[in-house]
Amino acid sequence: MNESLIWCGVDVAKNSLSISLNQQLFEVANSTSGRQRLVERLRGMAAPVQVVCEASGGYEQPLVKRLQKAGFAIAVVEPARIRAFAKAAGIRAKTDPIDAAVIERFGRLIGPLAAPIPTEVESRLRELTRRRAQLRDLLTLESNQLAHLQDSLLRRQAKQLCSKVEKQIVQIEQELKKLVAEHQGLQTKAQTLEEVSGVGFLTAVTLLSEMPELGSIARGQAAALAGVAPYNQQSGNWEGARRIRGGRSAVRRALYMAALVGSRSNPILKAVYQRLRDNGKPPKVALTALMRKLIIHLNALLKNLRLDLAG
Repeated sequence: MNESLIWCGVDVAKNSLSISLNQQLFEVANSTSGRQRLVERLRGMAAPVQVVCEASGGYEQPLVKRLQKAGFAIAVVEPARIRAFAKAAGIRAKTDPIDAAVIERFGRLIGPLAAPIPTEVESRLRELTRRRAQLRDLLTLESNQLAHLQDSLLRRQAKQLCSKVEKQIVQIEQELKKLVAEHQGLQTKAQTLEEVSGVGFLTAVTLLSEMPELGSIARGQAAALAGVAPYNQQSGNWEGARRIRGGRSAVRRALYMAALVGSRSNPILKAVYQRLRDNGKPPKVALTALMRKLIIHLNALLKNLRLDLAG
C-alpha cells in the first residue's frame, strides 16, 4: 500500500455527496458546482489523492467523469463489498457521513483499483448500448403487460408505446453501426469478435463497451470480470458445487445469448454443450461453461492469440 496517498471516501446520493477526506467529514451538492468544490479541495491536498465511491445506480457517473477529467484516480466499488467491510469492522449504524468514513477506511485498507479513464468514443458506445438494453427491458415489460390488458384504451396505449420503443431501439442500433464504422480500431475489434459463430454485432459492441479491458487481460481475469468464473465452496470435510458470482451483469447477459445461439449454430460449442449434457450437467451449467469458454476465447482473439475453443 502506498502510504503517501491521501484517501477520500464519497457516499453518493441523488442530490448530495458526503465526503470523508483524510478522516475529515464535509458535504457538497451532487451538482456541477458541488463537484467543482470537491475538485478544488482535492487539488489543495499536500499529497496525491485516491478517491473511492460506491456504485449508486448511475448517480456516481457525473462525479467519476469530473474527477477523471481533473486527473484524479477514482475507484467505483460494489455496495455489497462496502457493507461487508462495515459489518466486519463492527459498524452497524448507517448514515451518509458514516458511510463516507467507512468508504475511506475501505480504500485505505483494501486499495481498490481505480476505474480506467474511458475515451470519448468508449463513453458514447457505453451510453448507447446501455440505453438500448434499458429500452429492450421496457419493451419486454410492456409486451408482457399487453397480453393481459382487456381495456381497449389501455391496449391501444400499450401498442403505441411498444411501437415507439421499437423505433427508438432501431435508431440506437443504427447509431451504433455508424459509430463503429467511423472508428477503425473499434470496427476491427467488433469484426474480430464477430468471427465467432454465435457472436453478432450487438453482442460484440456490448462486450467492447462494458468490458474495455478485453484483449489486454489474462484468461482468468476475463472470466472473473464477466462473472462466469466458478468459485469453490468448501469447508472442512464438506464440499459443495462450484458457483459463479460477481462480475458485470451486462457482459454476462450478452454472453448468455451468444452461448445459447452458439450451442445450436457453432459446431464446436454445440459439441462441447452436448458433451457436458451427456455427462449429466444441467442445461444452465452447460451454458455457463460455454460462456466461460467464449469470453476466454474472445479475449484471446483480441490478443491475436488462437486458442482451441473445444479445449
